[in-house]
Amino acid sequence: MLAQLKKGECSVSELAKPYDMSLPAITKHIKILEKAGLITKTKDAQWRPCKLKDDGLREVADWMEEYKAYWEASFDRLEAYLKTVTETENKEGKKDDRKK
Repeated sequence: MLAQLKKGECSVSELAKPYDMSLPAITKHIKILEKAGLITKTKDAQWRPCKLKDDGLREVADWMEEYKAYWEASFDRLEAYLKTVTETENKEGKKDDRKK
């Protein structure tokens, strides 16, 4: 739905078209996106246009950036550890080969 809305404003029924879901189920999804601050829904007579909220995804991206930095650092430490373990195993393997 967010990808659809990235292209521009859509009605609830337009958002529902690609999905094999009931309109009430789509409406529930839209309400969750609204509560999360990712989209806005307005009322124009019978039409309920939805659009992306400009700053909603920016807040999510900022929040995720903190975790990205944490996980990148964790993976860097894991990579360094695995290199030392592999190097140690390779050296020990060569020593064992000499004894045979």
